[in-house]
Amino acid sequence: MSHGSFGVIILAGGRASRLDGQDKPGLVVGDRTIIASVARAGTDAGARQVIVVGPDRPGLDGVSFVREEPPGAGPVPALKRGLAEASESWVAVLAADLPFLRAGHLDTLLSAAGDQPGAILVDAAGRPQWLAGCWRTEALRRAAARYQQDSLRGLLGPLAPALVRLTPMPGEPPPWLDCDTPEDLRQARALSGPDVGN
Repeated sequence: MSHGSFGVIILAGGRASRLDGQDKPGLVVGDRTIIASVARAGTDAGARQVIVVGPDRPGLDGVSFVREEPPGAGPVPALKRGLAEASESWVAVLAADLPFLRAGHLDTLLSAAGDQPGAILVDAAGRPQWLAGCWRTEALRRAAARYQQDSLRGLLGPLAPALVRLTPMPGEPPPWLDCDTPEDLRQARALSGPDVGN
């Protein structure tokens, strides 16, 4: 690939408070768990390394599991922990609850980044999706090393990534749809038809 080799960091250590503490990455949408869909998006796009920052879980072959310190400390410590393991020149930083993210979306982000530090998806309302992006690993590592706050937007925003707006085809679920609430989960399951997971 012209952008060089890339890996994936999946942040999977949240408490899922709006889902009553359910194991959000382990919930099933379509024919697999949500985190399995996210990991597959990475491997299908050619990721050489998939790092999950969160508890170990079965059924994810070829995935490395690490934990932030302390566990549950939040997305910034989790991202820093994942970056400590990253060995590729580019890294996708992804939420663990994106059931409709696919390899093609990651390819689009990597291509859109060009000479910039990274690229992220924006949703239909134009809101940046900080946990749906691809970044130059060294740029991200340098920014994380000097950042002392706890806001993911505060860490990533100053890097001024390219903003990628995708328009799903009719009936196609948006790749930024996450599963934060019971209603989100119901919507995702309603949208997951027999072809969505392929």
